[in-house]
Amino acid sequence: MLPLVEWNESHVRCWLESIGIKKKYVEKLCEEEVTGAVLKELDEPFLKSMGMKEGQIYIIILKRNELLEHLQKNAGVDSAQADNPSIKASEVLGSKITTNDDKKRVKNRNSAVSMRANAPTEETDSDLKALSIKQPESFHVTSYQKGSSETDNSGAVEETGKEHTEKTMSTFCRRGSRKSQSLHENTVESLTLSKFRQFKNEDINFKYVKNRILAPETGVIDLITPCHEYKSFTIAAKLDRPRLQAKFAYEVIRYASACMNVRTNGTIHFGVMDSVEDKGWKHGQIAGIPVDIEPSSSTVKGKIFQVRLPRFNEHSNKVTFDKIPVLYQRVGTKSEPVKNEELVTFIQGLQEKDVRREKAESSSNEDPMEISQNLGRKLSVLFTDGKNYMNDALLYILVTNSYGKEDLKSVNFLMRMNIFCVFDFDEDSNVSGLYAKYKEHHETRPHFLQNYSNESKMSTTEFQKHLGLFDHTSWIFCNGRSDFRGDEKSCDEDTWIRTKKKYLKKAISFICDEILPKGSFVVLFLLLSPVEKPIVDTFQEFYSEMNGMDYIICIAESKENYEKWANLAQASCNIETLEQRSIVGMKLSHVDATIQNMMPSAICSRHLPVSTRGLCVLPTLEEEKMSSLEILCADQCDDIKLDRSCGEVIEREACEEVHKILDDILHGNRIRYSVAKLKIFHQPGSGGSTIARQVLWKRRKDLRCAVVKSSYPIATVSKHAVHFREYDENDIKNSLPVLLLVEDYDEDYLDELKNLMDAMAARRSHFSKPCFVLLGCKRSNVPEKLCKASPLDTVAVTHKLTDQEKHLFKTKFEKLKKQEDFKHEFILTFVLMSVEFDETYVREFVEHLLQGIDLSSPVTNLMRYVALLNFYVHNSYISLSHCEAFLGLGAYTEKRVREYDFKNNLSEQARLIFIELRENTTCISSVHIIHYLVAKEILHQLSGSQPQSQIAMNLLQEKVLLNHRFGREEFMKFIRDLFIRRDKKSRGDNTDSLFSPFIEHVCKVEDCEKAIEVLKTAYECLGKDAFFAQQLARLHYNHEKFEDAEYWAGVAKSHLPNDSFILDTEGQVYRKWFSFTVDKETDEATPGGIIQMIEIALKAMKCFRAAQQAAKSEIDSMNNAGYFGEVEVGCRLLKLLSTLEVFPRNTQGEHSELVRYLLTDYIPEEIKKPWGKLHSRLKGLRQNIYNALDWISEDLSYFQTDKNQEKQDEDAREEKEEQVYNPRKWLKRQSEVYAKFFTSEYPMGENNAEPETQLVRRMNIYKYGGGSVTTILSFLTDSKETRSIEKLEKIINFYPDDPQKERLEDIDLINYILCHITLACLSPGSSKLLPFQTLRELSNRFFKQRRTAFPASAHFLLTLLYWPDDALDKEPNPDNNDILISALQTMKRMHDIKVKNIAPRKKKIYTHFFLGKDSGLSKIMHKTRIDKLIDGSLNDRRMKWQHGDVWNIGKIRDVLRRVSGWTENGKLFVQGHVGQIRIVPLHYDSVPQGNENVTFYLGFSFNGLVAHDIQVNK
Repeated sequence: MLPLVEWNESHVRCWLESIGIKKKYVEKLCEEEVTGAVLKELDEPFLKSMGMKEGQIYIIILKRNELLEHLQKNAGVDSAQADNPSIKASEVLGSKITTNDDKKRVKNRNSAVSMRANAPTEETDSDLKALSIKQPESFHVTSYQKGSSETDNSGAVEETGKEHTEKTMSTFCRRGSRKSQSLHENTVESLTLSKFRQFKNEDINFKYVKNRILAPETGVIDLITPCHEYKSFTIAAKLDRPRLQAKFAYEVIRYASACMNVRTNGTIHFGVMDSVEDKGWKHGQIAGIPVDIEPSSSTVKGKIFQVRLPRFNEHSNKVTFDKIPVLYQRVGTKSEPVKNEELVTFIQGLQEKDVRREKAESSSNEDPMEISQNLGRKLSVLFTDGKNYMNDALLYILVTNSYGKEDLKSVNFLMRMNIFCVFDFDEDSNVSGLYAKYKEHHETRPHFLQNYSNESKMSTTEFQKHLGLFDHTSWIFCNGRSDFRGDEKSCDEDTWIRTKKKYLKKAISFICDEILPKGSFVVLFLLLSPVEKPIVDTFQEFYSEMNGMDYIICIAESKENYEKWANLAQASCNIETLEQRSIVGMKLSHVDATIQNMMPSAICSRHLPVSTRGLCVLPTLEEEKMSSLEILCADQCDDIKLDRSCGEVIEREACEEVHKILDDILHGNRIRYSVAKLKIFHQPGSGGSTIARQVLWKRRKDLRCAVVKSSYPIATVSKHAVHFREYDENDIKNSLPVLLLVEDYDEDYLDELKNLMDAMAARRSHFSKPCFVLLGCKRSNVPEKLCKASPLDTVAVTHKLTDQEKHLFKTKFEKLKKQEDFKHEFILTFVLMSVEFDETYVREFVEHLLQGIDLSSPVTNLMRYVALLNFYVHNSYISLSHCEAFLGLGAYTEKRVREYDFKNNLSEQARLIFIELRENTTCISSVHIIHYLVAKEILHQLSGSQPQSQIAMNLLQEKVLLNHRFGREEFMKFIRDLFIRRDKKSRGDNTDSLFSPFIEHVCKVEDCEKAIEVLKTAYECLGKDAFFAQQLARLHYNHEKFEDAEYWAGVAKSHLPNDSFILDTEGQVYRKWFSFTVDKETDEATPGGIIQMIEIALKAMKCFRAAQQAAKSEIDSMNNAGYFGEVEVGCRLLKLLSTLEVFPRNTQGEHSELVRYLLTDYIPEEIKKPWGKLHSRLKGLRQNIYNALDWISEDLSYFQTDKNQEKQDEDAREEKEEQVYNPRKWLKRQSEVYAKFFTSEYPMGENNAEPETQLVRRMNIYKYGGGSVTTILSFLTDSKETRSIEKLEKIINFYPDDPQKERLEDIDLINYILCHITLACLSPGSSKLLPFQTLRELSNRFFKQRRTAFPASAHFLLTLLYWPDDALDKEPNPDNNDILISALQTMKRMHDIKVKNIAPRKKKIYTHFFLGKDSGLSKIMHKTRIDKLIDGSLNDRRMKWQHGDVWNIGKIRDVLRRVSGWTENGKLFVQGHVGQIRIVPLHYDSVPQGNENVTFYLGFSFNGLVAHDIQVNK
């Protein structure tokens, strides 16, 4: 045998294949040049580093150790017996059998042996072959052989004579001469016992598997049961063809004579090892072919069979025959000649032997009494693991073929099973097969195998959603679909293997490796028609992926179908194991009834309430059509007896508050919309989610209730919700409202859901009550603050209990303590709530818990990691599969259940604090700590021995966790959030943090360097993510490490060069750097230092402009930070330049020299050369700042900005915060700062039309707040109206007295007209106001010069000025109508471009003005004037706007005009100057269906005309 150290990569490859290692790992090991010497030394860390999974590592290490042990035991064995290490354990050698008595017989006149045989003509031929050796009136012999290929058998071809015998021997010679065939030592300890082929069996499907073992040789038993003799032929196989033929014939004829003379059936096996003759092999180990001998009584009666055996004569070089015939007999397990002295006695005994033979044949022909198995119990054990009922949490993967009509009557059990997917090999399944039947009961998703190949490289989560897995049963047509019009037809086996098998491998690997965790599913093979190779390939793929048969079951009613399947499948799994996991011969109807009897519950109809106060049935098929909703039925759990040992369920008082608000929404007097919102904000662990579900539970009989699965697209949820409401209702208009619970929602998600459901409901009818109530339940650390902001529809839930709640908790706690074996830790969350989450109690509990804990154990490390994530990342967890892998627990095992119990491998402390949850949609179980306050305290106390930064560093080094396949995307998201996700008040957090809470903790408690180090490690370990580099840049510049910040911003930019947020971060690096440098500079700044500061500022502005351009192409976000950044840096740069000696102020203190430098070609001599590279960029500074300010102003004109009002009265805030929360105020302040540098008298000339003069005039206007739409309109919100009026009049004075004669620039004209409209709102009698008609004429330019790209504000002014006026438009005017229509169309187009695909919440229509009852300028009323007519606080006013209560206020009705219009098919119209104009409704659901006359209040926005409070004329 070749020593292990001398093996090359090919030897190792063959050995790896023989022990069943996956092909991809075999290839990887070969690529890594793993030779025998390496194989001897390799260990688990080496294999893990290659990405190998635990199960495969276990097999390699185990088998390698067995090999080494066996080699040591057999060190003295002649290496010549096994110097070829290649072996393939799955090689199939069994063959077709031909034993028919009516075969042609060949006469042998010379008493020699004549042969007729079937044998392969070459090594790779996979057809089953038969060799027949016959002697007249003597015996009938058939031999069997199969080539080395594993390809399926296709039949036998008969040949006669010497030519074919030579072919047989030639093939066997080549097969046997492979240096003892295999490295038999490397598998000898793991060889399995094989059954004998049934004697005289013509089943073409039976196969012997190479290297398995047959039972020991046998002697005569009962004449019918064949005796067996083995001949290895290991030496003979090395002979040439004539010598091999002679040896083969010698053994067959001798054995045949012996069997026939004693009248017993027999089989001689060639290539089956005899331990006496073949050292180093197992006795009975299979390597070759069998030959059957059948001495039927009709042939042998009264005869003896003497033979002259053939031998190869070396001298004559030909076959000769023995001169003296010899009579052979079976003696024990040997074929021995009858001795001369015993010959007479032997012949005399033949008559008795003939009688016994006839009797034996007669007995064998009778139908044997088969002992029936208890298949019912076996079926029960396979499906229930010996329990009373099936585990209804298990998923099933069904693999099946075609069904008959009768079969389809007995598959009801499949309709009730939780089937994940089906591999269907019936092309007619959708026409007349199982798929057609199944669709009557369940929603499905039809697929083909190639649909699972994921050629677009989606992530696992994306691909899972794309396929709709876990939504509906995925039905995979594995070999075409006859009714499909596309190019997907069935094919023969060879074509299937060539074209589709690769997709089968991908599909099964994806399901087993990426989607379904171990032990969560069972693969069921249901074989109801003849089996073909592809379905066997499917078994072999699942067998390999699942490491065995533990989770595979086979059911076959037909024994023939099963035997073919099993014989082909035994290449992967031995027959005995297959039989243990198979139900064979049981009628399908019996299988159906038996399995249904094992199911946990009977079939119970589910019901929904209806508007007539009755019930309707909700079939499973209908429910599955609404897969985005978890539906709560009216009779949910009515058939379950609840365990009352824990007493009544406590309801917090907030539950009653929710019911009151819900009743008010449904039955109150408020204005009702089709979709209403009700919110619950709760502190973590305070029971908010429980309250929300208690509300659903109590309302399930009166409303249709469901929980929204927020992972689904909003459009899908809306569609399902509408269907849910209308299902089985006669009167859709009066259908019951739907109560939908949306948990842990994003504000954008909830608002977009509401808007879409509004629109969908509105298209159906006009409703007198809400169709849907969205019950939002969201975690918040400041729920009371959020409740105060919207008290009419919000409930706050905190840890603090009321006196009544304290009494309830105390009473129940005392009752629980009286129970036996009560321990606080078993209901820790309840106890914590009872003590209102007292910090001292939690600290003492954790201190007691952690006493004596092993700080170095893997379980303690797992506790640290779970605590770290649970405390810093809301709703985080670690999958159970991750935990098992981390603790080194196995994957699949040899038993039906796991060898281990996860909890048994935990420490006592971990068992008390870990909770295991199971995700309904993905079947992935997860682990987290019972409460985040406990997680916080565990983390605090365990970080005493190890700082939190080190815990995070250790977590990042845990490759087993980071690379584990199940639930990997969710786990990686939690890791990313740990390092990147910032706190935001808008999400319910306490603060708006600059960095993730974890990074801020490390910076505060440890130091900045530790935070930088852990972020760098995260960047390296998590795939060099651009956003980690971005965080490093931010962290560095916040700690004044600007060179490093510049480097990391560059790294982030190299990954995502067109991401506006990363480009903005690069700009922020230079902005912070510039500010820092300017702040620390003294009056003695060097010329070089000044140039450096200017360079940094200009770099920042360049980066911000790049961010602006990138943001324009991003359709899913509106990132305006680049504009704000450029303005801030630009204004700071202007301030720096104004302080330099080279730009002295004039006697009036104005910056005349600086303005001259920036606006003209003038350059002071002292900076001409030193600033050579700066001049061109600085001379564009003013225009760049102006463009950015103008863009911000236009942008703010579009959208509602509630945040501004919330922050309006707060004095202290950061500048960065101001641009977010009060951008209007920020714009006004920055405009003043910018304008003051350009308000110099220089270079004013005599001609007011000179560009310089116009510029200075414009800057003066800017200085007073008249330079943009937003700053002009902000005068209307100034609490000091007199000051605003004075400023507006002063601004108007800066303009020419006659703007019609002295043409204004377009932007100046826009601002000029808007100043008049704003002044008219504040002071209608001001002498500075132009007549309304004059303003119309001035604005007419925006219509006449339509080819000019005017800003949206120009068209906005046209809608205000050209809306029909009672005084000016008494006669229809087509021209005015054209102007109005054109303006509205242009505004709509510009608005659509502006808002992109962003969330509705961020693009709420903001109505600036309303139509009043007067005429001219007086009819234009700003929203702030209406606000002043509303009593109450800011929050009260906001709620009245939100619910439409403002339109019930008499003062408002007195000043606003109701416009008359009409509706057609859900669209709203109004009469213009000469024709109809379509109006946008603020709420789509407020538009009545059909054709109605309506009235409404008209608003003016940048999205066009908006209708408020639409009412049908009475």
